[in-house]
Amino acid sequence: MTTNNFTENDRIFYADGYRIGQEALAKGKNETNIFAGIRKLYEQIDQLNDLIFDQARKSNYPIDCKKGCEWCCHQPVFLLSHEVHFLKSYLGKHLAPDQFGKVLTVAKDKNDKVEHLSQQEILNYKSPCPLLVNGVCSAYEARPMACRIYLSSKVSTCKKFYDDPENKDNYPALLEFPLRAGRMLNEGFRAALKSNGILSVEFRMEEGLINHLEVGLLG
Repeated sequence: MTTNNFTENDRIFYADGYRIGQEALAKGKNETNIFAGIRKLYEQIDQLNDLIFDQARKSNYPIDCKKGCEWCCHQPVFLLSHEVHFLKSYLGKHLAPDQFGKVLTVAKDKNDKVEHLSQQEILNYKSPCPLLVNGVCSAYEARPMACRIYLSSKVSTCKKFYDDPENKDNYPALLEFPLRAGRMLNEGFRAALKSNGILSVEFRMEEGLINHLEVGLLG
């Protein structure tokens, strides 16, 4: 990722992500320390979101995102390798073997349907996330950055986008600041991993689960 077009805020969040990654790896290049860094990264964006929610309430400008609202859980989710492994660790500890198997089955089925689509067709394709169970994320505490920063001020726009994704006039009323901040934090963390010889690449959720559930982050 080039930093030439970064805003000042971009640079701040990118630097924070890079620092968190370097501090984690300075304790040893292993998954335990990397996962601790990821948790710290997620805590930082969650704290930022809490401030945004609080300010929105004070300004009478509601944010409609809440547990049980699942419109965005039917959209494609993109995440990085280190996030997939963090998810894998969480799933292994919190899901029974049969539940774990169901997640993988849904992931394979969805991947079979979308892997040959164009990028635009993938973006418009609506199908439940493999982690969505009865309208609730089964790995909420370990959900990737993309899910944490997707905040909408109008749930009606999310539903319209779900119902008619090919209409270019339909798009969720997303808050730009958390979207950008979270991406920069994650990219900074990714850069720290790379500087230590650990490559983290982007996948669709279903693709990442299939490709990484049986391998380790460090090879």
